[in-house]
Amino acid sequence: MKKAIKRSVIAIALVALAIASGFGVQQLYYAVLNKNYPLGYSEYVDKYSEQYGVPKDVIYAVIKTESNFVYNAESYKKARGLMQLMPGTYEWLCQKEGIDPEKISVDDPETNIRIGTCYLAYLYDQFEIWETVFAAYNAGHGVVRQWLADEQYGKDGHLKNIPYPETAAYVKKVSDARSVYQSILAR
Repeated sequence: MKKAIKRSVIAIALVALAIASGFGVQQLYYAVLNKNYPLGYSEYVDKYSEQYGVPKDVIYAVIKTESNFVYNAESYKKARGLMQLMPGTYEWLCQKEGIDPEKISVDDPETNIRIGTCYLAYLYDQFEIWETVFAAYNAGHGVVRQWLADEQYGKDGHLKNIPYPETAAYVKKVSDARSVYQSILAR
């Protein structure tokens, strides 16, 4: 509760400062958004968005959610890089793409974004709904197929109930970040 009050006070102070300095509220809003939702590695995001047909806002949302743009991030499950690729997934997709996974580090930003975007495209080809893709990115595509086959969890390719709380939270977080990135990129 104290953090929420502190954030509100800071937000009000920033708006007052913006108005007093002639800096518009809209400019302040986008400045805060850009600080919290960066467009880092844009040359790679642009390149592989076009190559694999994955929207830029999706790529940025996954990077933001997975690593917060820390290129050498590593999870407790050993997922690595900007898009937090699991070793087996990384090796499989590298081979699929004709890349020797031993010659390029998963932490290399371009390689990680390329392989992560390739994986998003692969999942989208299977599921055709971004929220389902996000669930598969987090929980695995085999698990999501099982959920979709069970009417308790899925219907017509949509997940109506995600049984893993971590995956449900992940889908919401990526979807929320995607909405913000759609707004930023639409400017």
